[in-house]
Amino acid sequence: MEKKKKKPTASSKEAKDGGEGGPGSKYPRHSLPKALRIPSAILDQNAGRSCAEVKAAEYAKVGYHGPTRLEISSAIKYGLLDRPTDGEVGLTDLAKKILRPQKPTDEVDGLREAVQKAPVLSAVYSHYRGENLPEAKFLQNALTDTFKVPASKVQEFLDVFVESLQAAKLIEERDGKSRILDVTHTSAAPTDNTKMLQKLGKEAEVSSGDSCFVIMPFAPPIGNYYSTVYEPAIRKAGLMPVRADCDIFGTGKIIDQVWRGITAAKVLVAELTTRNANVFYELGLAHALKKPVVLVSATEQDVPFDLRHIRVIYYDTSDPFWGQKLVDKVAENVLSAIKKPEEALFESVLSK
Repeated sequence: MEKKKKKPTASSKEAKDGGEGGPGSKYPRHSLPKALRIPSAILDQNAGRSCAEVKAAEYAKVGYHGPTRLEISSAIKYGLLDRPTDGEVGLTDLAKKILRPQKPTDEVDGLREAVQKAPVLSAVYSHYRGENLPEAKFLQNALTDTFKVPASKVQEFLDVFVESLQAAKLIEERDGKSRILDVTHTSAAPTDNTKMLQKLGKEAEVSSGDSCFVIMPFAPPIGNYYSTVYEPAIRKAGLMPVRADCDIFGTGKIIDQVWRGITAAKVLVAELTTRNANVFYELGLAHALKKPVVLVSATEQDVPFDLRHIRVIYYDTSDPFWGQKLVDKVAENVLSAIKKPEEALFESVLSK
């Protein structure tokens, strides 16, 4: 006698298709503030104890139907709820930290941790942390091509992403642009990007002989960043760091050295802080040679207007963790620039 196939439970379906919203909904379909509604109701009405999903909906004063199940799914993706058993939900310690903070920093730290737990949202946050969000068309292309957000869901994703980051104080407006703040080393859930770098390295086809030429001022304090930040970052990405060892205009031999370094490099890093003339000279050579360049600056004012559409890493030396953050970010962007040079070159250069 043929056995009847077991009907999949709600939780097994969710694991299969990425969420109760169907294929393509691996990210939370609700912003973080909205996903807190049901956890808050469970805490207020049931002292945070586990309960049936239908009961959780009752506590939140909503009907138990598809939209409510989707809202519960979003809360689970943020790490606010878990499932002790099928059909039951329980409040997590993270939700309690946000909703019943014991220290002044608990709520914001908890919200930031929730963002970094959420599938896809956390990946997009990590990708752009310490940078301005790119122009709309470039951001939309990245979301569909790199992060596999369906084209029909891009605007919904952006609404969820921005509202969640605003709640967690991870985004701020500067000169009409949205800057993503980097809190990866101060968060309760720090990011280990070793596996991501290994994956990027394979995709970028980096080999042991590949070099990364560093364009930067030589005078301290910025000149000292080569050994403390850029050299370890480039080695972390699996490439050999190279820098001219004195002023570019000191002797003719130095110009030759710079030229050889740039032409031989698979990718470059340019430190734009202080608008050093030598740096811009070398950067012009690199762009003329169609070399991808990772741009880095302490301030947006030091980035020329016509370069601001290219990805720029910003750092803040008043942050006690700025050095390690910059090492991680430069390593990641060096590999990203090799894999996707369009992020590190002018559109007009790429089209030629």
